[in-house]
Formats: sequence, C-alpha cells, structure tokens
Amino acid sequence: MANHVVIAGGGFGGYYTAKTLERLLPDDDRITLINDTNFMLYTPLLPGAAAGTLEPRHVVVPLRERLKRAEVRLGWVTGGDPGRRVLEVELQAGHPAEFHYDQLVVALGSVSRTFPIPGLREHAIGFKTIAEAIALRNRVVRHLESAEEIEDVELRRQFLNFVFVGGGYAGLEGAAELHDFARDALKYYPRCRETGMRWIVVEAAERIMREIQPQLAGFTQNLLRKRGLEVVLETQVSAVTDTAVTLSNGETIPCRSVCWTAGVKASPVAEGLGLPLDHGRIACNEEMRVNGYDNVWALGDIAAVPDPARPGSPCPPTAQHAIRQGKLLAHNLAAALGRRGEVKPFRFKTLGAFVDLGRHNAVANLMGARVRGFPAWAIARFYHLAWMPGVRRKVRLIADWTVDFWFHRDTAELGQLGHPPKLEEHVAPGLRAASAP
Repeated sequence: MANHVVIAGGGFGGYYTAKTLERLLPDDDRITLINDTNFMLYTPLLPGAAAGTLEPRHVVVPLRERLKRAEVRLGWVTGGDPGRRVLEVELQAGHPAEFHYDQLVVALGSVSRTFPIPGLREHAIGFKTIAEAIALRNRVVRHLESAEEIEDVELRRQFLNFVFVGGGYAGLEGAAELHDFARDALKYYPRCRETGMRWIVVEAAERIMREIQPQLAGFTQNLLRKRGLEVVLETQVSAVTDTAVTLSNGETIPCRSVCWTAGVKASPVAEGLGLPLDHGRIACNEEMRVNGYDNVWALGDIAAVPDPARPGSPCPPTAQHAIRQGKLLAHNLAAALGRRGEVKPFRFKTLGAFVDLGRHNAVANLMGARVRGFPAWAIARFYHLAWMPGVRRKVRLIADWTVDFWFHRDTAELGQLGHPPKLEEHVAPGLRAASAP
C-alpha cells in the first residue's frame, strides 16, 4: 500500500529528510515538502552574503532543482490535527489547503527570540533570513550615503554607529563581516571617514560564545577589539528608538542600525499543531518520533530531540545536528514503514564549531583542538564547501571566494531590487514632488 509522507519545512532538516527518502522509499510512495520559499538557505554562509563576499543566490539551494521525486508546495503551515492526520497550510497562491498524510515530519525550524524591550520590534532588524542579511548590507551603504550629506556631526554619528545585540555565532560573524565591508567602503566617503564609525557588540553574559572554549572566546574578543569593534559584556539593551539605543549600564548610543541576534526559539507554529511540547519545542524521543504518536516525527530547531552529549537536554539548534537528524530520520521513517533497516536512536555529538571573523580570519574548535587565524578560516571554507549540496553550488562558492580574495567588494546599494516603480512613477523624484497637489 502506498504511503504519503508530508514534510513541513525546507531547511536543513526537511531538505535532507526529503533527499534521503527519495532514495529509500519506493516510487509509489508520495513525498510532499511544504516550505514558505522555494529554496533552502545555507545559514552558516549568511554573513558572507550580507558582507558581499558571496552572491546571495549562491548561499541558497533551489528545492525543485535538488529534489527529483518530492513534490514541493509553497505555503505557510498554520495548524494541524494529528487525530485526522491533517496538516493545515495557507498556500502562497492565497487559499488554505489541508494535506492528509500517513507520515508527518515537522522541520519548521526557529525564529528570532525577542524580549519585551521598548522599541525593539519596531526599530531592530534580525539576522536569520537572506532578506534580512541583504537589508543590513543595504542599510550600511545607505547610511554612509546619508551621513556623507549631513553637516551636523552629532546627527551624522547616528548613521555611523551600528549595534549588534548578541555575542553568539550569528552576532559576531555578522558584525565582523559587515564591519569589514564598511571599512572597505569608508575610503569613498571622506566626511564619514573624518567622523569615524562605531561598531558595538552587546552581550548579556560574562563572555562571548559560551559554546566554545574560553581561550578561543578570549582570542576572538581581543581580535575584534584590535580591529575596532567594541565588545560590551554583562550588559543588556533597555530601549530602542529610531535614533538611539539605551543600554542597562546607562549609556545611550546615537544609532539608527540595531541588529538583534540574541538567540532563537522554536517556530511558534508548533503551538498550533496539536503535538506535545517541551519548553516550546516538540517533545520527541531519541528516535525523533513525537511522544505519543507512531506516525509523526520532528527534528531540527523545532524539536526537543534528546542530546546524547548532554543527558537531560535537547540537541542544540545547529546546522550540523539538523543535517544528521534529517538523514537518520529518513532511515527511521523508512524502517517504520517496513521498507528497510531498523529504527535507531540519534547518537551524533558535535564535531566542532567555526566562527568566521572576516579578513581571512576565524577561530575553530575541532573535537577539542583549538585552531585560529588563517588555518581556521581555510578549514571552515573546506567544511562548508563539502556540505553545500550540488556541484554547481560548490563551483560558485569557489568562484566567489576567489574573487573576494583578490578584489575589493562592490559598494552599490541595491535596496530597490524586487520593488520596481510603477510606470507612472518613471519621472524624476524632484519633478514628481513638485507636481504633487
């Protein structure tokens, strides 16, 4: 009897589950993957895309191109009824639909974790999607352009100060890469160069990057400070406005760019799926089967899969865990359907971590070994190259990194991409304003 497997989410976990199932399941079994975009974002390379070292299209993997059998449907999961074996979806075409399944895989990932800080939601930008990364790069260039035209030095500083909240991987890599980009661009802006920029990383804990060894974290912090970034520890953001950021230490920083990278949480869609939760994440056993259900599975950031390296705790929300969970879950699902093999527990332990600091510099923790500087940067490149799906994507990454090694990055601000003017607006802005009633 043919089965229908529905996979909710097309990130690392969902993609690798679908890709592996295509090989394991017979042709008469259906596989449907539902995602809000038609690509998988290779998130570790997001800072490179933001800083212009990588072409944005080269850090995403088109799902329809890579998945040969699975049916890809674009939409947003809105709820579910496991009793009826139904997943509720709002399709991109604009109408709701119900997907009936025999087996369900939930891989909806995570969203930025925010706090009730006055003005945060209104004025800060995240760093989790390709749109946010490109928007940050465009904002840096746009603010340099604005500052160059401002006579008032104090007002100019608002456009030349940049605050990153969160001292984890995303915050540090994003700040380091964009700071490099801005420093390269600064030579074209004499007034901005005279005033100077200020880049601040704010971390609530006593040190940055608590996931790696203290020695590497200390090296990273010293390197960032030598390059001109300020690292403020044991400090929180108290308020954000459109022109300033107030810190818990009493300092108010004139600033129009705040990037929020202070952690993630499971997608709130988990609350509407009718499945058991564990601190917001879907409760699973070590086989990634949802507690209480034989035909529902979960993995990645949205799932509380027991971590073999830390008994009593769920696996951390990292790409290397999601990739391996996706591959094993596909084998477990196939085994549960009686196709091949047997169901096995998830036993992967973190192999290491990389933090790319720009300027061909990085730090790495490789199974306890500490590596830093150019060797860590090169190892990180080889690692990402190995895991990027598809030969064409690998070649494009190599080309981008080669070009970046020898040439300066482009400083054009393309914020209007995707938002073309209407034909009636094809007139000089000054003339358009003058003709307005």
